[in-house]
Amino acid sequence: MTTLVLCVDRSNDVGRKAGVETPIVGWEAVRSLVTDLGLADPEDAGVNSLLESLRVARDLSDEGEESVVAVVSGAGESAVRADRALARQLDEVVAAREFDSAIVVIDSAADERAVPMVESRLPVDAVDRVVVRQARDLESTYYLLKQFMADEELRETVLVPIGIGLLILPALLVYASPAVALAGVATLLGATLLYYGLGIDDLVDAAPDRAREALYSGQVSVVTYVAGLGLSVVGAFLGVISATPVTDGEFVAAMRFTYAAVPWLALAALTASFGRLLDELIRDEGVRSPYLNLPFGVVAVGLLLRGFAGYFLEREDGWSQLRLLGYELAPTERLAVFIVGSIALALVGVRVASSVTDETLDDVIEDAGSPNEANRGGDGGR
Repeated sequence: MTTLVLCVDRSNDVGRKAGVETPIVGWEAVRSLVTDLGLADPEDAGVNSLLESLRVARDLSDEGEESVVAVVSGAGESAVRADRALARQLDEVVAAREFDSAIVVIDSAADERAVPMVESRLPVDAVDRVVVRQARDLESTYYLLKQFMADEELRETVLVPIGIGLLILPALLVYASPAVALAGVATLLGATLLYYGLGIDDLVDAAPDRAREALYSGQVSVVTYVAGLGLSVVGAFLGVISATPVTDGEFVAAMRFTYAAVPWLALAALTASFGRLLDELIRDEGVRSPYLNLPFGVVAVGLLLRGFAGYFLEREDGWSQLRLLGYELAPTERLAVFIVGSIALALVGVRVASSVTDETLDDVIEDAGSPNEANRGGDGGR
């Protein structure tokens, strides 16, 4: 069994500094190369990888295994040319003698990219990475930064927002206070992190395709979604108008906005859910229960929000009390009516959704049972 102990120098530091041509094969040739490279550059990590290659070959010989030590390097101006040169040298070494397996010795994380190249030609039993102890953290950090800069997606996600923030910061410092400048940059970076962290970028990228697919497939929900968006804008507009003249505090203004906007926002959600429900009805599979329950849930939540907003406005803003069937209701009684009504509406929605789902399941069971009964009848006839 012959093992190839292969020292890989993808950056060609060995050949360039020692002034030799690779591949170099043999114990004596590699030991001489250690001396030449050490005299040329004692601080080069390649010296350590060459010595490690000799040590591994010696240990294999002591164990009774036949081993051959060799050095290959990637000589070229670009990474592609360097890898192709390394591949040619590796083919030359493998062609000169038959090997059963290989042990790859490397001195940096970048050289690990050559390991698959060796594996395509020989079975690799082990990869021995030699890193100088004093330079381990520095080299690993440098390699990680280099890989980070080479990743296009990471550059767009991290470097672009940081660059924009650094460009905006001097302008904000000139025209505003340092606090405003730092707050603006922090807001930009925070919004960017949330944008990518919550996956909003994927939703934005997929939105045009989904809209195009919905338009081409003739879904009713496209129209109702647009109508719902318009109703939401109307609700927000009316809410702002209702809250603008208020001078009694931010809380009262917020309650006025909620009280005026919630009906329109609930109507917008109801319109959008109604379109989705129509799409489900058009489908052959039938309506799924969540789409049946959604309209009831939307109206119930709208009642709750309007009820609480009205309660606070009656308490804080002096609104008139509500009359129901000729009876004057106190704020607490009015709030209780809204809460009970919303709960009752939610229960009705659950009941409707469950009943429709049960009917659908019964239909499916009946449809599935019909062929079996027919088959049983046929068997009986035979």
